[in-house]
Amino acid sequence: MKITFLLHNAYGIGGTIRSAANLSAALVERHEVTVASLYCHRDTPGLDFDPRVRLLGLIDQREGSKDLALPEAGQPSQLFPASVGGVSALSDQRMSDYLTHTDADVVISTRPVLNVYLARYGVRGRYLRIGQEHSTLAVRDEAGHRELQLAAVAQLDAFAPVSSTDAAAYRAALPEAAARIRHIPNSSPAAAVSRSTGENKLVVTAGRLVAQKRYDVLIDAFARLRDDFPDWELRIYGRGPLREPLLEQVERLDLGGRVRLMGAVAPIDTEWAKGAIGAVSSSWESFGLTIVEAMACGLPVVSRDCPYGPAEIITPGEDGVLVPMDEGDEGLAEGLRRLMADPALRARMAENAVATAARYEPAVVAEAYEELFAARPRGGGLRRLRTRLRRRPDRRLVVAASADAPARPAARCVAAPDGLTLALTPAEPGDLVLRLRDDPEGRQVRLPLDREGRGRVSRAEHQLAEGRWDAYVTASTAAKARRLVAHRVEGAALVGAAPAVGEHGVTSWIPYTTKEGNLTVRAWQRPAHAEVADITLGEEAALVTVTPHGPPTEVALAVRQQEPDVLDFTIQLRVLPTGRVLLTIPYADAVREPHGRWSLVIRSADGTLVPLGRIGGDTVDRRPTDVYPAVNRREGTFRLGYTGDNALILTTTPPAG
Repeated sequence: MKITFLLHNAYGIGGTIRSAANLSAALVERHEVTVASLYCHRDTPGLDFDPRVRLLGLIDQREGSKDLALPEAGQPSQLFPASVGGVSALSDQRMSDYLTHTDADVVISTRPVLNVYLARYGVRGRYLRIGQEHSTLAVRDEAGHRELQLAAVAQLDAFAPVSSTDAAAYRAALPEAAARIRHIPNSSPAAAVSRSTGENKLVVTAGRLVAQKRYDVLIDAFARLRDDFPDWELRIYGRGPLREPLLEQVERLDLGGRVRLMGAVAPIDTEWAKGAIGAVSSSWESFGLTIVEAMACGLPVVSRDCPYGPAEIITPGEDGVLVPMDEGDEGLAEGLRRLMADPALRARMAENAVATAARYEPAVVAEAYEELFAARPRGGGLRRLRTRLRRRPDRRLVVAASADAPARPAARCVAAPDGLTLALTPAEPGDLVLRLRDDPEGRQVRLPLDREGRGRVSRAEHQLAEGRWDAYVTASTAAKARRLVAHRVEGAALVGAAPAVGEHGVTSWIPYTTKEGNLTVRAWQRPAHAEVADITLGEEAALVTVTPHGPPTEVALAVRQQEPDVLDFTIQLRVLPTGRVLLTIPYADAVREPHGRWSLVIRSADGTLVPLGRIGGDTVDRRPTDVYPAVNRREGTFRLGYTGDNALILTTTPPAG
């Protein structure tokens, strides 16, 4: 059987795309599967699609594309009102061409616009036309698109909302089509990473930074817990229009370094596995794919009991906690408190959560779709499918772009304090090569991989100079090295890890995925280092607590420096009973002229300048995630932050006006 998924843009990383990627991977085990993306804005998809799934882009939006210059691209759609975005005369044309000439047996559309296209241009009787609902009918009503969606649903052969409650709402709105409306949930695969140990004191959430997710409520809830759980952290993964307001809220509540906006990460399972608790604060969820994803990685989930999905997934007290909506941030805080305070309860719920997630594995959901495909006519509804079609595609079919590119070598990288373990996917023997980027000496580390394509870079056996080490693989010493793609980078064991101290000084290794999707290791190596443990912004001074690492030299004083050899003034410090050092930076002294960007260092008794920073842990770049509020004084503005090398810096600017 030939199955086609229609996506608006399969090259992004949203929840609908993840759902299609998961389901298509299960269906391609037994069928031919194509993903037809209305738009294509990059060469490769942002999420992993099974390599057996064919990806097509109908409108090419990449730089230099001829499609961008076509007059139809700027002309309005003839099918949709002006209030509907993301459509044009060109999208009408391309979607009509595709649906007229496809040789699919089943076409599944994933968004209201695509449901309308499928209802209007899909060929009844040639293939089964199935629409999906990844939002809710109530939201469609609020957006003013209810009638458009309902008219399309009434014409389709089948319609599959991801929530049973929403399916009931659609049946009530379309009683004549009720027999063709069937609830089928979203799917999420079993974790492709090692499950969470539950030991990292992290609350993790993920999703678009939009009003629906109510991350403001979650941040307020976490603020209520800060004093009782000072060693816990909240991480919010995702991007969206509310990033700046949320950062302002974090600053206003003085939660810098405790509540961190991590940006978008794909695949997200590596980040769930770092946490101990998953959190959902949404005002509504059509399904709650992130709940299942978190559970699959071994996290119990605390969620507001919003419409519709969470209550259909979470069994309160067994695999998570449901908080009544009317209890607001206070109720959410108490739900989190219950799990944060009880490791045994977290562990028990985590085991149950994994079992719950198994009900939503793609193979299970794929079977539900196959039952739908095979359904007999019922009240004028579904038709039994033919396995072959008489009509074949012709030359008029327009396909703008394809992701059918040669596969590059990829690796799963698991990081631990004592080194890195890599495994090629698919497995192949050869040599792993790490090359220090932009190194005049051309330094590299080469080690053989075993027959299964596995290897280990051990701290005890290998030394990585400070810098970025790019990963390559080569079949032999004479073969050209190929850049290694990061399939998964697992850093759960690095969360909270301190820099290592050994014969080569103070070192830290953090593997990460580059913007191009490649595997790179950021290495730090220095004679001495002071690791930032905590920053508190008081009324008159900033308090910075650091842990010295390196040779046991007497700590003398801290200094602020503008140039490597230019010291501006000394900063009071005190050695605490724990061995940590507390720096007190008075705002009044810090903002005196000259203003600029200042490094903070400790000068030891022997004159050594020890840099301050945060090179331990699992975060390769703390600039966008560890954000502290500016302190405005009459003499100027004071702000602490990090460089791209995770060094702590002080920025002072003149007073406004």
